[in-house]
Amino acid sequence: MKIDVEAFRVLEILVEEGSFAKAAERLHKAQSAVSYQVKKLEQHLSVKLFCRDQYRAELTPEGQVILAEGRRLLQYLGNIEHLASRFSQGWEPKLVVVVDGALPMEPIMRALKQMSLHNIPTKIQLNVEFLGGVQHRFERDSADLMLVKDYQSGPSYRAQSLPNINSILVVSREHPLANIQPVGLYELLQHVELTIEDSSPGKQHSDELQFGGDKVFYLSGFIMKKNALLMGLGFGWMPDFLIESELASGELVELDFAGGSRYSFTPQLVSTLDRPLGRAGQLFTELILKEFQ
Repeated sequence: MKIDVEAFRVLEILVEEGSFAKAAERLHKAQSAVSYQVKKLEQHLSVKLFCRDQYRAELTPEGQVILAEGRRLLQYLGNIEHLASRFSQGWEPKLVVVVDGALPMEPIMRALKQMSLHNIPTKIQLNVEFLGGVQHRFERDSADLMLVKDYQSGPSYRAQSLPNINSILVVSREHPLANIQPVGLYELLQHVELTIEDSSPGKQHSDELQFGGDKVFYLSGFIMKKNALLMGLGFGWMPDFLIESELASGELVELDFAGGSRYSFTPQLVSTLDRPLGRAGQLFTELILKEFQ
């Protein structure tokens, strides 16, 4: 009996998305094609994989076991592909990189430009996520590298530190908080805090520097957050490299917060031994480390 291995990947994405329509959109396929692939797998295995009377696409108990084994198979095949690419000393067909939106993009773009000058055949996919969404995307997409602010380490992860990044607690010069010196926690909590939304599906991660008040606006990126700050919607932390000109012009001002208005973090460039880097991944790692320095 021949089983289409790709059907297990479809099965996995279908469970993650919760519906055939969303899975089809993510796979860039027609919904009928996704349904057919799952039905064909069920016929091959003579097992009902989904409860189709549910609103969401939920696995049967048998389907859960089949998916677990299918994930193992996909992991094994992925490892074989990575090893084969590395042993052949050839360029890998694709390099997938996930970047935390709190990191500067300029050195990353410079590294990409250097990659283009080498005229390599590898396709490069760069995805930007926030907070827990970075590691979630790295693991979900079996990506090659992630540049991350914070992550949960594991025995197979290999991390290399990048230079520290500074964040500053700022507000528009027109905002009431700009005229208070020093600003206490009580005064902060009377106003809207602007923060970045976790881009992972469960949204279980929050910025560790969030003040925890009731007035919070969650935004989907730092450009949106910067615009909101300039409009005087609230206060919030911003990476210093994104607001240099606004601080210099006085459009944004650093809050005189009693608890401290600056902090720094050390981002990490992370790969995993489960997916060994090929020539393109190794070259990109070297260029990223060089450009960030």
